[in-house]
Amino acid sequence: MSSPTNTNAPAKLSLPRLTLIQKIGAGYAAMAFFTMAALVFSTFNIYKSNNTSRQIANNDLPVMSALIELRTSLLAQEGFAGRYAILHDPAFIELFRQRESEALHNLAVLERSGAQQDAIHLKQLYLSYQGASAKLFSGTPASEIGLRRSARQLLDAVDATYIKRKAILHAVLAKANEQQKATIWWTVAISLTGFLLAIGVAPFVTYRIFGAIRKLQSATHRIAAGDFDYDPQIPLGDEISDLARDFTKMAARLKVLEQMSLDASPLTRLPGNFAIERELEERLKSGASFAFCYADLGNFKPFGDHYGYAKGSELLRLTGDLIQAAVKAQAGGAGFVGHVGGDDFVMVVPTDRVKPVCETVIANFSAEVVKHYSQQDLKAGGIEGCDRYGVQRFFPVVTISIAAIICGRDQFSSAVDIARAAAKVKDSAKETPGSNYLVGTPGDAA
Repeated sequence: MSSPTNTNAPAKLSLPRLTLIQKIGAGYAAMAFFTMAALVFSTFNIYKSNNTSRQIANNDLPVMSALIELRTSLLAQEGFAGRYAILHDPAFIELFRQRESEALHNLAVLERSGAQQDAIHLKQLYLSYQGASAKLFSGTPASEIGLRRSARQLLDAVDATYIKRKAILHAVLAKANEQQKATIWWTVAISLTGFLLAIGVAPFVTYRIFGAIRKLQSATHRIAAGDFDYDPQIPLGDEISDLARDFTKMAARLKVLEQMSLDASPLTRLPGNFAIERELEERLKSGASFAFCYADLGNFKPFGDHYGYAKGSELLRLTGDLIQAAVKAQAGGAGFVGHVGGDDFVMVVPTDRVKPVCETVIANFSAEVVKHYSQQDLKAGGIEGCDRYGVQRFFPVVTISIAAIICGRDQFSSAVDIARAAAKVKDSAKETPGSNYLVGTPGDAA
């Protein structure tokens, strides 16, 4: 008797047999999938990093630039106010007001660039500073002390805001760095899977993506460390190269901002007031005697009014170059040249080099200044123009007067005392017609 057939037994599952071509095709398909997955993932993160860079370029850098320019304007205003307090020349008030408009413009930039709270705080301090300056210009007694206190509070607030914004920028860069590390790890993992499935094709793709991201990671480290000239050297043609260009632009902008923060005259590139003060304080601390020379151009304002702003700036640049060359030639590395502002320059040289330095400056200036006048004006010996009181009169060719003070720690206690003494000697030097220099002593300047 035959046994019955079990019709309820489960059927065995069988996978279709794959040919070699199908296996190779499946391998390449898997490789393509993982490769595409790696590309999509890395591109997405690169896009995010690119957005971060653009955000820095569009928001953080304008804020930092505005803070640096605001600080420069404040230093210039403080310098003009200080010179006004000493000389009581109304021209410094006008220069102060011009810088005031620049400061207000930079405060407005801060408000528009996502730093509203900082801008409000700085604006309140700036309003207090404006009030203190108004008291100084109106002749209120003891107003100079209040102005300095207000200026110091404002500059401290600007510096604190700059440091805070810089820390924020470093935090953003650190976050971008971590994002780059995560991108590298996942990109390598996905690409390696595709590489194992199709070892003959995947290495090229993996190498390209991995190498580019490593370069970007290195660029992030180098830029964050201050190496603004570093070039990741990523070939053009994709989003990674776009990000590399953004990094390069960001680094160039950061380098410009760092250079702008240096205390230098924008016209002559000579050290400015703070650098001059530091130089004098260091020399006083050393105890060695030195000569402080204060150079001033006579009849410069009528020259600028007659020939125009560009010619005036050109003459100032030429004067700075001549003074720097003379000090270098006569005093070497022991000399220092600074630009106080306008047509005022200073030189710090050894006491035994005062005469050759001053004579060289005067000789070279006298030979060059005549080249900036027309033949008609040279024949006349000068130009017709209005003085600061609006009176029409004749102004001779621009001259240079140098007041030299022999200094030491025993004669002067601060850079401010030296500047005041030199200003008095300068007034005496300018009483003599033509270009000249006068060497004074602390007793003469008293």
